[in-house]
Amino acid sequence: MFKIAIITILLFIIYTLGVALFAFGGKDRQSDKMLKALTFRIALSIGLIIVLMLGAEFGLISPHGI
Repeated sequence: MFKIAIITILLFIIYTLGVALFAFGGKDRQSDKMLKALTFRIALSIGLIIVLMLGAEFGLISPHGI
């Protein structure tokens, strides 16, 4: 279940990047829409890092030693 949540967050991050790309490439260059999409992507990325740290701390995921 934890891995599915991580993959879902990653898919949302990719989706918001696509939204920002299409807002940038549009005719009227909707900078407000692009700004909101990129801001949401940053928030999702920070949230994903926190979730990964908590998952490692509580033993839901285990990092391997490289």
